[in-house]
Amino acid sequence: MSLTLEEILAIPPWSLAKNDKQRLLLDRLKTLTVHHYQHCEPYRRMLDAQSVEPHAIRRLEDLPFLPVSLFKTLTLKSVPDNEVFKTLTSSGTSGQQVSRIYLDKATAALQQKTLVKIVNQFTGEGRLPLLIIDCPSVLKDRQQFSARGAGILGFSLFGSDRAWALNDDMTLNSDAVAAFLTKHQGKRILLFGFTFMVWQHFYKALAASQRRFDLSQALLIHGGGWKKLQHEAVSPADFAVRLHDVCALPRVHDYYGMVEQTGCISMQCEHGHLHASIFSDVIIRRPADFSPCAPGEPGIIQVLSVLAGSYPGHSLLTEDEGVLVGEDDCACGRKGKYFHVLGRLKRAELRGCSDTYAAQF
Repeated sequence: MSLTLEEILAIPPWSLAKNDKQRLLLDRLKTLTVHHYQHCEPYRRMLDAQSVEPHAIRRLEDLPFLPVSLFKTLTLKSVPDNEVFKTLTSSGTSGQQVSRIYLDKATAALQQKTLVKIVNQFTGEGRLPLLIIDCPSVLKDRQQFSARGAGILGFSLFGSDRAWALNDDMTLNSDAVAAFLTKHQGKRILLFGFTFMVWQHFYKALAASQRRFDLSQALLIHGGGWKKLQHEAVSPADFAVRLHDVCALPRVHDYYGMVEQTGCISMQCEHGHLHASIFSDVIIRRPADFSPCAPGEPGIIQVLSVLAGSYPGHSLLTEDEGVLVGEDDCACGRKGKYFHVLGRLKRAELRGCSDTYAAQF
């Protein structure tokens, strides 16, 4: 018997081993493939052109996938216009087309619930004082959220009190940070920001300042791409060590996600691996023929999500290169696949919140 999404949400995010997780995902993703085939004409035409029969899918590896770039050029939605509750847009540098993701209320609510379920495994139950490493002006049009604004708004769910670490000119607002830390002295604190902004406008400002803040009770969650920092020869390990040096920050977790699959983020564990939860999965594919790669073999990342009900974004081929490290046996104890992102494919556009901002910066 198939589980409902609410029943799936009741399962701990990294508790299912390979066979159980594959059965759960295959059932839900086949249902989504049939749904979008019936309700999204461009999607149906693409599957027909490949002679794909949705009901005949037997393995996760056989699910048809769309190149993520199609959301920049096609209107892909499986709900009528009057049911579109929110339109998300991807990050992009000047002149780039952006993806448009159409959400109905049910899909938006599920994305929010899933994000909470995943992140609470790292932050614990209950909300924490939240320091956002960004500026207030990023939240503008509440109907057309950018990926950066959507990310901030999503993580704001975890904040019992919210403060902004940067001014609108992206300088460090030291007085606001100091006041926030004084107000919440002795409490656990959550920091959220996009990787390059945390480095460029928070770490570098602290390193250049004589002022020191004590963030020894804090946790930082960051994401959005590493390309610019790789150019500066900053590794994830360096990133964490440097932050600890200037503010005693003890815990730093990266995440991998995209606006086309909001809510289904893969979190970085204590051993530096990204983990796909039971709500999502990754398949690494060879560029030559799109066959699945073996563990340790680099390839193109395909992402799967059980949440994409209002648009056909449940199986997407990204423009990122990655490698599957293992499955069910990470030293952190979390079940499921764990992997590393190696970077953007050559000639692929920058599109992560962190990297597109860095290109403009």
